[in-house]
Amino acid sequence: MKIYSIAFQSLRRRKTKTIFLIIGLFLSVTSVVTLITVSENINRSVAINLDEFGANIIITPKSDQLMINYGGLSLGEVSFNNSQLSDNDLQKINTIKNRKNLSIIAPKLFETVNLKGKNVLIAGVRFSDELKLKKWWVIKGKSPLPPNNILVGSNTAEALRIKLNDTVSINEQRLVVSGILSNTGSQDDGLIFMDIFTAQTLFRKLSKLSLIEIAALCYDCPIEDIVSQTSSVLPTANVTPIKQNIESKMMAVHSFERFSLGISLVMLVTSFLIVFANVNSSITERTKEIGIFKSVGYRNSHILQIILTEVIAASLTAGLLGFFAGISASKLVLPFLSMHGLSSFTYNFTTLPIAVLLSLFVGITACIYPAIKASRLDPTVAFRFI
Repeated sequence: MKIYSIAFQSLRRRKTKTIFLIIGLFLSVTSVVTLITVSENINRSVAINLDEFGANIIITPKSDQLMINYGGLSLGEVSFNNSQLSDNDLQKINTIKNRKNLSIIAPKLFETVNLKGKNVLIAGVRFSDELKLKKWWVIKGKSPLPPNNILVGSNTAEALRIKLNDTVSINEQRLVVSGILSNTGSQDDGLIFMDIFTAQTLFRKLSKLSLIEIAALCYDCPIEDIVSQTSSVLPTANVTPIKQNIESKMMAVHSFERFSLGISLVMLVTSFLIVFANVNSSITERTKEIGIFKSVGYRNSHILQIILTEVIAASLTAGLLGFFAGISASKLVLPFLSMHGLSSFTYNFTTLPIAVLLSLFVGITACIYPAIKASRLDPTVAFRFI
């Protein structure tokens, strides 16, 4: 009789032990696959949600500065070879390799004006992009509509006593206050926002920009790559990543990975102990059977192959079942985690071979010692149980 036939007959004959062995591996693989899949989806969701809140790359014009010293006294810095950003630079940014990772591109033009005897900073923006970039904004009134509407920061509105629907004259053009920004605790509270094209026209800076903010999705692309590619298409600009913002995002994402890894290791150790105990007790119960095999000429290697074949068959079954059960469990678990940024459930088919190999690894390593112990069993000792 062939060795694999003996192994499969043994599995069928000892159904309770076989089922217990498969369940031990099945639960481990299911848990690991579920954690991996849930972790990947949560990571993607967290990264997307975090990337939607604020810029993580700022582009400014490049300028050369010279520190002037005379007679040991510092006379300050002098800037020369100043470059400027323009609307054409926005088109260049859209040509980089990782364009799909750029969630929002928000150009800005800044200019200072005097209103009611106070200097106020005007920010020309594309409101469609700015509202996406700063989702924490709370606006009293309505979002401004170009070309003759403005949004006033809370501090500026209080200092200048500006109210909703007031009319403000800037460079002889009358603009309607259609919104007042609630306090944000940032520099936005001291600004007046208007449509960028209106600002470029008012201040005679057509196509000119002061800076460009970018919200880049850093989940599946290193931010350094985006910065490098953007710098190559804008050689006369400084492209600066906001490292603190990026690091906080990635720390939140990686925390889920560490949690999943810890739980997975616990499940694997538990599964290892279950398989070890199962196979070890099975060897003790099969002492008589092993003695008979040896008495009819089966060598140590044959006994080892029989036991390994049984465990491999059970491990393959547990790995396949565990993968599909893990995917199904992930679909059930994710809705309860309130992943609002999760537009769709995804899973990676490379998890299938990982699940199978993991099941095989745990099963084989757990049964090596009991299998070697069984193969070295003295037939004369085995016959005592007959």
